[in-house]
Order: sequence, then C-alpha cells, then structure tokens
Amino acid sequence: MANSDPDKLISKADKLTKLSMTRWSADWKSATVLYEQAANAYRLAKNYEKAKEAFEKASKGQEMLSSPWDAAKHMESAAVLAKEAGNWKEVSEFSRHASELYTECGRSQPASDALAKGARALEDVAPEEAIQLYTDACDALEEDGKEQMAFDLYRAATSVYIKLEKYADAATFLLRWALSADKCNATHSQCKAYLSAIIVYLYAHDFQQAEKCYNDCCQVEAFLNSDQNRAASRLLSAYTEGDVEEIKRAAQSSIISNLDHVIIKLARKLPTGDVSAFKMDAKDQEEPLDEDDLT
Repeated sequence: MANSDPDKLISKADKLTKLSMTRWSADWKSATVLYEQAANAYRLAKNYEKAKEAFEKASKGQEMLSSPWDAAKHMESAAVLAKEAGNWKEVSEFSRHASELYTECGRSQPASDALAKGARALEDVAPEEAIQLYTDACDALEEDGKEQMAFDLYRAATSVYIKLEKYADAATFLLRWALSADKCNATHSQCKAYLSAIIVYLYAHDFQQAEKCYNDCCQVEAFLNSDQNRAASRLLSAYTEGDVEEIKRAAQSSIISNLDHVIIKLARKLPTGDVSAFKMDAKDQEEPLDEDDLT
C-alpha cells in the first residue's frame, strides 16, 4: 500500500467516508490510514498543496476517531505545508486549530507551541497576525500558570512590534512580561523587562511616558533595589540635563549591554531627537524661590 498512487489512496479513503445505499456508516479508521499514507507520499514528492489537503483529511479522521492529539499533529503538518505553498491564511488557521486540539487534550505547552510555530512562519509576511498568534500563545501558558515558559514568546512579540515601529505596543508587551516574571519570581527578568520598556519609550522620544513608566516601576521593590533601576535613573537624569554625551555613555553601560539584542540596538541609537527641550522643562518645573520665606 505504501507504494500506491496517492491520488488513488485519497479516492479510496473518500469513498470510505461517504454514506451510500451499500455503506450505512463511514469507516473513518480505514480512511484515516489511507489519508495518512497519501499525505506522506505527496509530501515526499513535494506536492505541498495535495499533501496539505491530505493531512487536513487525516486530521479530520483522527478527530472522528476521538484522537485529538493525533489530529493536532496532522493539523500542524498541514500548517507547515501551507507555509511551503505560500498560503499564509491557512498557516494561521491550521495553527489555531492544532492549538485548540492540544488544549482539548489538556496540554497547554504544545497548544502554545503550535501557535508560536505559526507566528514564526508569518513574522515577515503577516506581522500583525504573527503578533496575535504570539499573544494567544502567551495566553495559553499564562492560563495554565506556566508564565516562565512564555519568556521567549514575549521576546519574539516585542521584536515584531519594534520592527513595525509600534513602540508603545512593544513597551506594553514588555510590561506584561515583567508582570509574568513577577508571578514566577523571576526577579532578574522582571527588572530587565522594566528597563527595556523605559528604553523603548526613550527611543520613541516619549520622555514623559518613559518617566511615568520609571516612576511606576519604582513602586516595585525588586526594581527599586536593582542594577536596572540605576541604569534607568542614569539615562533619565541625562535626559533632564539635556546631556547628549552622557545619554550615549549611559546607553553603553554593562547593564544595558545585557538586555536583549533588539533593545540594545535601540539604546545604542539614543537620543533620537532634540533633548534640550527636556532640560528647559525640568527647569520650568523647579519651584521658584519665595523671597518672603526666610526659613
């Protein structure tokens, strides 16, 4: 059977799943074996479109046989083949369906992995959808209390946001990462995520938001006593002084050099605009001297 024409295998399998005057019930068990054989034969022949369709049918067969795990595996194979065929919409659809099937098995890790694989395939061609898949992959792990397993996903989503120049969204996702890190007592990762968010705001030349973010982060004791806090404080002080050279020196610090590569690249380009206005604003905010107050 392994050497049979895959077209004939599909035809035979299709007949086994259709009801007729002589067939009162579908034989999904036999049909699914044939679909799987055909899918592998098509894949070997690099006929990606037909292989994809065969794996879809094999997945449906495993679902009908109450085997969601095997159905999910076939759906993941279909997603890979959809990528080879350049069908990006199906990459997303199949990845999501595979994830749902793994969830049905009570397996959050492979459910998340299925979404992440789809996201990686879509990063360059459909970055917005890739971000959504990464976000859903994080959700799957967070809902199961496995935040630490999502760290690479936060990193990947942040990187795509930055490529899209959606800096506010990137910073928001970094703060979400920090919150998850806090839940699993990953203090170092938490502090790095906070510092990264502040750098992203500075790169977007939004000093006000960077300062607000810093003040909020300082409410967290772990960050308040960290090296990352000192690095952020040095950067912000340089901005309020309007000191371009000090900003550049602060951005070269060893603490910032230990952040993720995409954040280091942003830090090395600071400042991204005129910082003299920040110095003027800082002066304006200083309390004027009251000559009548001699105390």
